[in-house]
Amino acid sequence: MAKKQSFQESMNRLEQIVVSLEKNEIALEDAISLFEEGLSLVNNCDKQLKSFEENVNQLMHSYETGEES
Repeated sequence: MAKKQSFQESMNRLEQIVVSLEKNEIALEDAISLFEEGLSLVNNCDKQLKSFEENVNQLMHSYETGEES
């Protein structure tokens, strides 16, 4: 099983993919493969961001109500 990438690792990989695709020097099959990988990374980053937002909202709610976690 592959190790789950951190948000920053995913963003770094996305940047590498964009650079590769922008160069337009790779075979179409490879470009499609990179594009698919990029879409997967975007979905994972979106899920992580939503999770981070939820955690921050919970922390803010706890802070505002004086509750301890």
